Amino acid sequence: MRLHPRTVLVRVVLLAGVLAGAALPVAFGLAGDRPLWQAFAWVATGVALVLAAALVTETVRFRRTRYRVGTERVELHTGLLVVQRRSLARERVRSADLSANPVQRVFGLVKVRVGTGEHSAGGESTLALDLVTRAEGERLRRELLARAAGPAGGPDDDNALATLDPSWIRYAPVSFLAPALGGAAVGAVLQVSEWFGAQGKVIHWIGDRFQGVSLPWVIVDLVLLATVTGAVGALGLWVEMWWNYRLEREPGGTLRVSRGLFTARSVSLEERRLRGIELVQPLGVRLCGAARLDAVATGLAQDDGDRHADLKNLLPAVDRATADRVAALVLREPEPPTGAPLTAHPRAARTRRVRWALWSVLPLAALLALLGLLLTPVLLYVAGGCAVVLTPLAVLFALDAYRGLGHGISGAYLVTRSGTLRRATVALQRSGVIGWTVRQTYFQRRAGVLTLTATTAAGSGAYAIPDADASEALTFATTAVPDLLAPFLEPVPGEREAGIERATGAP
Repeated sequence: MRLHPRTVLVRVVLLAGVLAGAALPVAFGLAGDRPLWQAFAWVATGVALVLAAALVTETVRFRRTRYRVGTERVELHTGLLVVQRRSLARERVRSADLSANPVQRVFGLVKVRVGTGEHSAGGESTLALDLVTRAEGERLRRELLARAAGPAGGPDDDNALATLDPSWIRYAPVSFLAPALGGAAVGAVLQVSEWFGAQGKVIHWIGDRFQGVSLPWVIVDLVLLATVTGAVGALGLWVEMWWNYRLEREPGGTLRVSRGLFTARSVSLEERRLRGIELVQPLGVRLCGAARLDAVATGLAQDDGDRHADLKNLLPAVDRATADRVAALVLREPEPPTGAPLTAHPRAARTRRVRWALWSVLPLAALLALLGLLLTPVLLYVAGGCAVVLTPLAVLFALDAYRGLGHGISGAYLVTRSGTLRRATVALQRSGVIGWTVRQTYFQRRAGVLTLTATTAAGSGAYAIPDADASEALTFATTAVPDLLAPFLEPVPGEREAGIERATGAP
């Protein structure tokens, strides 16, 4: 079968938009002493030649591209001088995701990415059909993800697990993305003004607005302006990414996330590949009592061309109660494992974090003080300010990081929680753990703690329980996944009745 003929037109239109955006600064740059109309004529001629070449290239590409979905394999043939023939085994296909940017949506086309979920440096685990009609994309998705039997479910399998609540947008400005967007906006203004040779005028105009204002207040005002700009940008990006959001369970045991205002995205995840849930709480979102949900699953593609589409996202930042409820629905559990009570870590873990916090501040203050003695007394005041302001702040973060530590078992899941700037609570299927890594540094041995890491084939591949009590952590590992670590443990003499064990080393 061929791709849709409108593919050629879509690609040329997209290229025309890019060229139009670049043509204006290029024309002004070429003008110099020449007449402006002459520079624009040259640029227009270049744009026309590029578009003509693109039209020919895309037509050839369209005519030389074929795809076939057979009973055993999915095939894609492309190329003129270098012919590529790639295929994926149907039984290994794990995803068939659809996406469409605004231009593609206008023409009624979508891009279909078929993947096996295997990580390959050469990208051989994914086939991209760019582009087919929306109806053809939906047909391919259903056909490729169809399974003879899915996980047993109730009569509500076809119901939506979560749909968009517009009130969720209130959590967008408190994400780490807002200040980044604010800085990007400032950089964009300076860059565009430089293209037109007006960067100096822009800087002077800003200086005139703050004439007579002290430097500290100028800095504060500019930071506030960038923050407000970033917050507005975060709101707009949230709307574009999450509008029309819907999380649903389809027949046959497939979770489907569809979302997007301008660029529509549809991501499917087989429940048999799901190994757990990660409840993520960045600092600002956590202070507002919210969290987002990510899937811990095998076979999620990592090389998606759309950087805004994180394939593991199941739910945007929402209030914690909603996040726990959706987690329970996704995992088919009566109670959310992410809300289970967890075992606190020993005081030695708190001491270690406070020590790290002090070591992150005091060397900086000492260096500034030394430079102040050698160069200028002003740095002495800077060093004192850093010590007075940053030390309590660092200790506060250290105590918060300690309070966030915890681990436990909730039914078929082991649960671990850690982090402060990005606190993550992971509920991982105990049957999905394929190994344990026990790590204990010299200082951890002195403190009687260790870091226990659960290895799995899903998600990030490893989930750590940092600075847990040594004996309790090993007991937890043998309880969560029996017989996996037990061959490498022996009871501590005199404490056999308490069930406390210690590591003796691997053969």
